[in-house]
Amino acid sequence: MDSALPFNDALQCFLVDAQVLLTRAQECLHHLELIENDPDACYCLDDTLDGLARHANHLGLREVAYYTASLHEVLAPACQRACLQPEALPAATACLTLLAWQLELVDLHTGRLNLDIGEQLVLLGELAKVVQPGCPATSH
Repeated sequence: MDSALPFNDALQCFLVDAQVLLTRAQECLHHLELIENDPDACYCLDDTLDGLARHANHLGLREVAYYTASLHEVLAPACQRACLQPEALPAATACLTLLAWQLELVDLHTGRLNLDIGEQLVLLGELAKVVQPGCPATSH
């Protein structure tokens, strides 16, 4: 018996895993609302988005991989320096909400997401505007 999963089975596994990772990312954002720039939550968000993007790319889910990788690219510098400003959290939450919606709409036979990417670009642009390129001085 072949150990490789057929695409449909692999896609189903991905969608289950993606929901778990998406929930984890949302929990990280919620944690960051409670404890500003918590290094563990920042690391978790960064790692989770990176893993989700890589997993989607490996499976060939172009639209999901592109959006998740773009989201990770915008957030990664601030996450890696634990300086994700509170102003960025609502925009990041909106991006994750769109990702959750898109995961629900992935074609279960092809893995494609036949949607206009305009909303992705708007949300990513809004997020990029509020994510600070450097860390401000903190008084903790």
